[in-house]
Amino acid sequence: MKKTLFYRLLAVCVCASGTVLAQDKKMLGYTDSEAARQQQLETRFDQHLSSSHIGEAIKALSAKPHHIGSAQGKAVAEDILQRFKSYGWDAEIVTYQVLFPTPKERLLEMTGPTSYKAVLKEPALREDATSGQEGQLPTYNCWSADGDVTAPLVFVNYGLPEDYEYLERAGVDVKGKIVIAKYGRSWRGTKPKVAQEHGAVGCIIYSDPKDDGYFAGDVYPQGAFKNEYGVQRGSIMDMVIYPGDPLTPNEGSTTNAKRLDRLQAPNLLKIPVLPISYHDAAPLLKALDGPVAPDAWRGTLPFTYHIGPGKTKVHLKLAFDWQIRPCHNVIAKIKGAEEPDQWVVRGNHHDAWVNGAADPISGLAALLEEAKAIGELTKEGFKPRRTLVYCAWDGEEPGLMGSTEWVEDHAAELQEKAVVYVNSDSNGRGFLNASGSHALETLINQVGRDIIDPQTKVSVLARRQAADVLRAATVKQKKEKLSRQGIPINAMGSGSDYSSFLQHLGVPSLDLGYGGEDAGGEYHSIYDSYDNYVRFKDPTFSYGVVLSQTAGHTVLRIANAVTLPFDFRNLYETTNGYVNELTALAADLRESTALENQLIRENKYQLAADTAKHLLPPAPRAVVPYIDFSPLQNALAALDTVTQGFTGKLATGKPQLNKLLYQAEQQLLNSNGLPSRPWYKHTLYAPGFYTGYGVKTIPGVREALEQRRWKEAGEQIDAAAAAINRLAKYLQTATTR
Repeated sequence: MKKTLFYRLLAVCVCASGTVLAQDKKMLGYTDSEAARQQQLETRFDQHLSSSHIGEAIKALSAKPHHIGSAQGKAVAEDILQRFKSYGWDAEIVTYQVLFPTPKERLLEMTGPTSYKAVLKEPALREDATSGQEGQLPTYNCWSADGDVTAPLVFVNYGLPEDYEYLERAGVDVKGKIVIAKYGRSWRGTKPKVAQEHGAVGCIIYSDPKDDGYFAGDVYPQGAFKNEYGVQRGSIMDMVIYPGDPLTPNEGSTTNAKRLDRLQAPNLLKIPVLPISYHDAAPLLKALDGPVAPDAWRGTLPFTYHIGPGKTKVHLKLAFDWQIRPCHNVIAKIKGAEEPDQWVVRGNHHDAWVNGAADPISGLAALLEEAKAIGELTKEGFKPRRTLVYCAWDGEEPGLMGSTEWVEDHAAELQEKAVVYVNSDSNGRGFLNASGSHALETLINQVGRDIIDPQTKVSVLARRQAADVLRAATVKQKKEKLSRQGIPINAMGSGSDYSSFLQHLGVPSLDLGYGGEDAGGEYHSIYDSYDNYVRFKDPTFSYGVVLSQTAGHTVLRIANAVTLPFDFRNLYETTNGYVNELTALAADLRESTALENQLIRENKYQLAADTAKHLLPPAPRAVVPYIDFSPLQNALAALDTVTQGFTGKLATGKPQLNKLLYQAEQQLLNSNGLPSRPWYKHTLYAPGFYTGYGVKTIPGVREALEQRRWKEAGEQIDAAAAAINRLAKYLQTATTR
């Protein structure tokens, strides 16, 4: 977009938000006098934040590779511990013993029609001082199975379920084959999962330059984007079943924990999986014959993309050490002066695949800066009303291990005491990104209106509003977003340490960060370095300060509020929108299925098909029955009634009332969990079964509809309705106490 257009729109958003602010300077959970004191505290907090100190922390903590279980990983945890202690926090390292495999052998070679042996290594660059260090994990997908397979190769696009539907129409069967899929459009672990479901014996994942490389811009080190040797490491644990140590579901991985047999762990795949660069992918893809890939499947490598199979065969051999290793969480506390048994929990992980300057150290440095500033406030006499718990998690990269094990180990205590969990991860230049429990949406908007964007000198809220308007696809959507007071926060899927808090225990949660102007191809590679970060991510570290302000103000407002700042009206409105989406989805499925079946019956696909491509028509689908959404709609009507004017009905200052407010989210848990994955208990938010990181809202119902399991859809409607009814009745009691 042109800058002039953006700044004109920004001025409109500033004007609009300025009108809102003039009308509403209130602070949720505070009287006017309390709000004034809190604003003064936040101003003092901001004065203790230093961009140069954040930059120094990023440089120091990303100076060497520090994956979970490594000596340097422990050294980073000890460094963080000493920082917390120097800031005046009561801190300790809490260690769990978790399974974490690293490679013993990696081999990928093409054995026909020509020979090629994959490099499987990222080269050191003179422009990147840490790229040639000892101690780097090799390029691999953690939780791949051991395997030694030779088989024909098939290109499966992004490896999504719909890609396999196309392959079936094209007469291509992947059973007994090795598949090669592009990174993108889904979480990486979905690709081998779907491949395994279709009978593939191995999976290769590569980054096509159209999605992650020279198509986007100059490649590293000249520019920010992925060069031909760059590889995205990463976990392929089936986290949508459960995250954490695969051997100890629902139990902390303490030394004496009961462990499953690894081969019986339901969230581990059974086929070998390997990520490669587009340098290594090109010879394999170029050798493929078979049908030409559809337009939407083709990348930007300089040859015609074919699907296979044919004469192209590859040999994939992988072996791992499958060791139990220490996982070092750093837990720091400042005890609350009035409500010590109400905890505000803040977290960011510290482990990285290699050096991890962006992921996760940029977010961790902001968290540590918050801790330093709060420590300075305590030296000046500040005492938080509630206990602050700041956490630096280990083992996030392999599967949210450090946070999940700690949460499972302290589940009962957290459900009793945890008011909110505030998460962050990577951070960079750009726009506010916020997701979480929707009863916290008003709080985030009020925090965002009071923090100034370092580039535009308007609030981060106004800047995000401008971006939302310009990103809207239609005129109607642009008008709606332009007239909206504030921004919606997103629903939470998975991929960071909030998952166990929200989706397993029902602890209200937030995930905060900045980005959008920091694009690049360094993710999970050796090039996620300080040198890369300071050139392309946040050169002045000013967005590190902004993240510290955003998360720090959020933590302090929750910690000090006399009445906790939950707005359940927002939760109702958001949930009502989800139910409307589901009813529309069911109607669309019914209509589209009927039309598609008609087209198949009337041979429209055959008549329109290019006969040279031999593409079969889709298989007809079962008719979509009527789905009764009335239990959900009736439950929402009850929640609507309760939440109208709810905040104004609350008596302030009662500790028992506050406990009722923060435990309200637990009413949305289903003790039976989601179908096929009972670890996930939240009825509103979960990672998608085939999206991984991506969220599915009212997931039991939505996924039953998408996967055409009609009986299950009805059962999950009843389960979600029961949870919403529990919440409505629970909140009703709050107005009578």
